Amino acid sequence: QVQLVESGGGLVQAGGSLRLSCAASGLTFNTYFMGWFRQTPGKERDFVAAIARNGGNPLYADSVKGRFTISRDNAKNTVYLEMNRLKPEDTAVYYCAATRDYAYNERRNYGYWGQGTQVTVSS
Repeated sequence: QVQLVESGGGLVQAGGSLRLSCAASGLTFNTYFMGWFRQTPGKERDFVAAIARNGGNPLYADSVKGRFTISRDNAKNTVYLEMNRLKPEDTAVYYCAATRDYAYNERRNYGYWGQGTQVTVSS
């Protein structure tokens, strides 16, 4: 079965950096667009970033543009989210997800999800 396993979350001070990883198995990785989303208690899961199958055409939420970078390594079946200049408002559970839909910035198009990893940014 499809498994997406996130790692790399943790506690960091504002202004710091973290790198999230998501290892995929049970799917043909290079045929899927990959995305990162985040969620805080009581709120909807929001789009953060997504990347096309070949590693091109990255998309970002306005709130993270210029600070976060999404990338992927198809040889390792892994997608990454490099997060720099972190802010307290970036605190959330971060989820990676996979879709074959070309509208890969839309949460509703994602069918496979990881279990999430907590990112906490202290002020």
